[in-house]
Amino acid sequence: MESAPPVLLPDGGFLLRAVPCAIVSIQIALAAAATLISLGFTATVLERWLDGRRPQDMAWTVALMLFTLGAGSMWLGATIGWSDGPFRAFYIFGAVLNVPILALGTVYLMVPRKKADRIALITVVLCAFAAGIVLMAPTTGGFIPDELPQGSEVFGPGPRIAAALASSIGALVVVGGSAWSAVRLFRSGGAPAVRGGTGNVLIALGAITLSLGGLLNSVVDEMTGFSISLVIGIAIIFAGALTATSAGRVLTDD
Repeated sequence: MESAPPVLLPDGGFLLRAVPCAIVSIQIALAAAATLISLGFTATVLERWLDGRRPQDMAWTVALMLFTLGAGSMWLGATIGWSDGPFRAFYIFGAVLNVPILALGTVYLMVPRKKADRIALITVVLCAFAAGIVLMAPTTGGFIPDELPQGSEVFGPGPRIAAALASSIGALVVVGGSAWSAVRLFRSGGAPAVRGGTGNVLIALGAITLSLGGLLNSVVDEMTGFSISLVIGIAIIFAGALTATSAGRVLTDD
């Protein structure tokens, strides 16, 4: 057993906690893997955007970079111990920003460019507002250095509402929009359309995998579960982004 950093108690005393060294090492390794994998995926999709200048590729590039920053924040928290800075960064990049920006890639595949640009502008403004709420919100609880806290243990209602709205609406767009777009592409026939439909399905599955991180928390350690879902989910989203770009942009009549 390895002694974890002491926890400061409200009465000024300290609580020493013992943490299995193997668990901490696994958490750090998984968080590091998620960070490096996300960074490599970001570079690859960025290269695709530079080649084709497709707006969905830019949205996915930014989303993957946000995933990288979120995973990097988890890596930092697992390595040096959770405190205000690492957790606030993890919450902003991981709980508030990445899913709505990921959803913009789906939006650009579903609607005409001008309408998608307006949606993107509104999304970016709202995301910046939500991130500002998390950045400025006071913390309402303490941190245990070796445990990834839940938002309810650290923040008041403002940041948690912002994260809930951003993640739920973004996930709805990603999953529902990707499924609808995939059906249209599959029906249109042709190899490029089939590849595009498959890419949309993979993106939806990746988003679902990321959301299942909470389920893993009931089976393994909380931070370990998040790290596992992050690695798998990002890998699936990356595969979907690469596949979907072959379909181009789907224009709707409405």
